[in-house]
Amino acid sequence: MNSFSNEKHTKPLPSLRHIRRACQRELYRTSKKLKTFISEDQMKAAEQIYIKKVVFNLPWIAENGSHRKKLADWWEENVSADIAALWSIEPARLSKAFRDSFV
Repeated sequence: MNSFSNEKHTKPLPSLRHIRRACQRELYRTSKKLKTFISEDQMKAAEQIYIKKVVFNLPWIAENGSHRKKLADWWEENVSADIAALWSIEPARLSKAFRDSFV
């Protein structure tokens, strides 16, 4: 039978461990692009914010996982303001650093 199915092309949702490691890696790269000292406590708090937002939007993020620009736009709209306030950095500067390290 020639039934076409999307099951072959769908990936399972990532585990919480995978999400946590990806968030840590992305924030680390972003902090390096900023060339500003971010304390360990600030980094951990930012990771918690980022992980929670990713988990709440997981179906959309998983669906758009191969679209880096869409993910960076989502990050800028939903995550950057909270982390910018936490790190005392201008949101535009943080968003640029994230895009430079992510896309």
